[in-house]
Amino acid sequence: MKKRSIKKVAIIGSGIMGSGIACHFANIGVQVLLLDIVPRELTEIEKKKGQSLEDKSVRNRIVNEHLKNALKSNPSPIYHKSFASRIETGNTEDDMHKIAEVDWIIEVVTEQLKIKNIVFDQIEKHRKKGTIVTSNTSGIPIHLMSQGRSEDFQEHFAVTHFFNPPRYLRLFEVVPSPKCKPEIVDFLMHYGDKFLGKTSVLAKDTPAFIGNRIGVFGIMSILKVVKDLNLTIEEVDKLTGPLIGRPKSATFRTVDVVGLDTLVHTIKGIADNVKNDEMANLFEVPEFIHEMLEKNLLGSKTKQGFYKKVTNEKGKKEILSLDLNTLEYRPKKSAKFATLELTKNIDNVLERFPILVKGKDKAGEFFRKTLAMLFAYVSNRIPEISDELYRIDDAVKAGFGWEDGPFEIWDAVGVEKSLAWMKEEGFTPNNWVNDMLASGIFSFYKVENGEKKYYDIKSKTYQKNTSQEGFLILNNIRETKTIWENKEAQIQHLGDGVLNVEFRSKMNTLGAGVLQGINKAIDLAETEYEAVILGNQAQHFSVGANLAMAFMMAIEQEYDELDYSIRFFQNTVMRLRYSSIPTIVAPHGMTLGGGCELTLHADKVVAAAETYIGLVEFGVGLIPAGGGTKEMVRRTTELFQKDDVQLNRLRESFINIAMAKVATSAYEAQDFNYIQKDKDVIVVNKDRQLATAKRYALQMLEDGYTQPVPEKVEVLGQQALGMFLVGTDSLQKGNFASEHDKLIANKLAYVMSGGDLSEKSKVSEQYLLNLEREAFLSLLTEKKTLERIQHTLKTGKPLRN
Repeated sequence: MKKRSIKKVAIIGSGIMGSGIACHFANIGVQVLLLDIVPRELTEIEKKKGQSLEDKSVRNRIVNEHLKNALKSNPSPIYHKSFASRIETGNTEDDMHKIAEVDWIIEVVTEQLKIKNIVFDQIEKHRKKGTIVTSNTSGIPIHLMSQGRSEDFQEHFAVTHFFNPPRYLRLFEVVPSPKCKPEIVDFLMHYGDKFLGKTSVLAKDTPAFIGNRIGVFGIMSILKVVKDLNLTIEEVDKLTGPLIGRPKSATFRTVDVVGLDTLVHTIKGIADNVKNDEMANLFEVPEFIHEMLEKNLLGSKTKQGFYKKVTNEKGKKEILSLDLNTLEYRPKKSAKFATLELTKNIDNVLERFPILVKGKDKAGEFFRKTLAMLFAYVSNRIPEISDELYRIDDAVKAGFGWEDGPFEIWDAVGVEKSLAWMKEEGFTPNNWVNDMLASGIFSFYKVENGEKKYYDIKSKTYQKNTSQEGFLILNNIRETKTIWENKEAQIQHLGDGVLNVEFRSKMNTLGAGVLQGINKAIDLAETEYEAVILGNQAQHFSVGANLAMAFMMAIEQEYDELDYSIRFFQNTVMRLRYSSIPTIVAPHGMTLGGGCELTLHADKVVAAAETYIGLVEFGVGLIPAGGGTKEMVRRTTELFQKDDVQLNRLRESFINIAMAKVATSAYEAQDFNYIQKDKDVIVVNKDRQLATAKRYALQMLEDGYTQPVPEKVEVLGQQALGMFLVGTDSLQKGNFASEHDKLIANKLAYVMSGGDLSEKSKVSEQYLLNLEREAFLSLLTEKKTLERIQHTLKTGKPLRN
């Protein structure tokens, strides 16, 4: 079989999806040719400039404007602004011949078969034989798109359906054309996983494929139950958000962001093609949605949808909610249910479902009705949309941000137990579910020898999930591979002497239990095992130190205990740095404050590309005191030797800390020097992160790892301190910083300068650790700092004094 590598792709169509896909290929280092149509008319600005339709800037206006708008969007579609240089733009009249130079052509034009066929005609003229061609359609049948194409085109043609936004949503559906070669399908599945960082899901040529078919059904079932139970939109969003492992935007906020018109377009596309679906009536758009469309209540794009932001009589911003009965806006209402109170202390989302479906209030009724519909529906979609049930779970999780898929949730509530209340709601599962239960198999999944296996309907046996090959999934090994644990941390043996420390505290905050786990793992590795990884597979690596605990100790004036806690943290990060075994930190998601400080002290970092990392303590009136301030001084003065360069770089690090800057990707974190280009590793697929970290740990051992020796850190003393103090004084006098901001900044300046030393000096790391600890403790005696911490704990947002 011919070996394929993707060096350059052509993307035809530069709209929101086309530009987003182009940016994501640029993210992973691929050269991109992005093409769109030529304008037919000049703009007023072009007319005033005296330009014509033949000018290149005019002919490329559409593609350039689309790409420019994409790059300006928030959140950004690109890991680092410099990566945009990997994208070449052009138009389909002048530049189509350039597709002969690419390895993969992706069509992303409007969802009309006639227009797609025109594009495919052009592609046929210019593509070189054997080049992969895919369409990003979300629903046009691929057999219709492949009709009339050459044999070679059809053998290399498939749908590759990205979800919007392409950088962030991980679903990558692959739908082969009828004549597509198996090796092309395998290549696309592998490339989506390993290089694009996606969850690759093999789908069939059925309406809306897998993700949208099930995800949109889920939304429609909710819309039905909303009216049946007379629920408010606040109540629905309370029931369908983080409580059940769904995004914070839940149902109605998500629709506002997506756009009601976009949702309705998708719904109608499915409804027109599922006439034989046993629940086809559910895809009928409700009357209140039609009324909302007539009133232009489309969501964010029209600044009014299910929610509307207004300025009230007091001049403050306020969010109003739509009354679904009157379609008039009213003040937001709180949403409370007795059933939800029973799940407050249950952190594992799956463990909440058995309680939720037993609820005696509207919440319980809501979950029984919606889950009964969902369970019945997904069971009837096999083998229509997929032969394997795990692909349905994978698609919904990756495309709609569900923490758990329908069959995983069904397992959690109990397959056999659910049949009774499903029947009461008027729904029954497909016969294969009853056959499964009759054969003595009572769950869709089971974990065996560290592998998660799924129930295969054809063979009526459990089969290995091949989509997880090459992954280390903690959920699968936690029960059998845990060698030590406390309430906040677990240590698992990943094999080959490599230990992993998994944080288990709320939001993975770094309290005494987590620090105890890190030290225990290093103890074990130094005596019995070989290496230590700090890695978890929660949504975020760590939001930092346990701020609530520090606040309580400060309020109680337990300064000796605070001093001990900070010393414990500092000693722990220094053990990571100077232990006799390799230490690897695997950050992902939010890696803030103390989470960043742990990362800074590892022998090697294996970061997920989607890592949002920063030293954010300034926002709560503090400075980094877990080695973060010390480490930024060490990295800056170690890298740059000239005095003027050292000062400028030190100022940059000072500003990053003082402004609590957070890198928006692991690549951007390299600019902040939190992740080091020449030493650390970035992984695009988070699911491969732990396996990659283990591989590097073993490589470090193979290469002959030796224990690092502490070296002195160069500090600039009064030369830097004077610069910093002049700057903070100017900011305060210019009303750009409060008196309290100036105080914190001056404390930070003192530490980063190495104190009030008369000249450039070499000091120990411990010397700097002592300075940052003393500054941290002194700031915790400040009333303004305590007010900031209290505000942050209450609202989740920092307060500026």
